[in-house]
Amino acid sequence: MSDEAKKGAQQLPVKVPDDILGGAYSNHMEVSHTREEFFLDFFTLLPQVGKLSGRIIVSPGHVKRIVRALAENLARYEEAYGPVPEIPEPTAAPKIVN
Repeated sequence: MSDEAKKGAQQLPVKVPDDILGGAYSNHMEVSHTREEFFLDFFTLLPQVGKLSGRIIVSPGHVKRIVRALAENLARYEEAYGPVPEIPEPTAAPKIVN
C-alpha cells in the first residue's frame, strides 16, 4: 500500500492472540497453489528434524500485494543496511508427516 493510500485508510483494531503474539521462526518456505489459492508453508529446519511452523492460505490477488510489499521492504532494508546476499537453498526438502 502506498504512503498516500495508508494516510486515507481507515484504521481497524486487531486483536492478536497471545499464542501468535511472539511470532514463529522459519528458515525455509515452500509455495504451492491451486487455481483459487496459494499455500505458503513455513518450516523450521534443524539438523535431523524439521517442523511446520505455519501455513498461510491466500488468494492470488493477495499474493501479488504480498510480493510487492516484500520487494518494497527489502529495498528499504538494503538501502539502510546494505545488500543482502542470497543464501543457497537447503540440500534436503521437508516431507510433511502426520
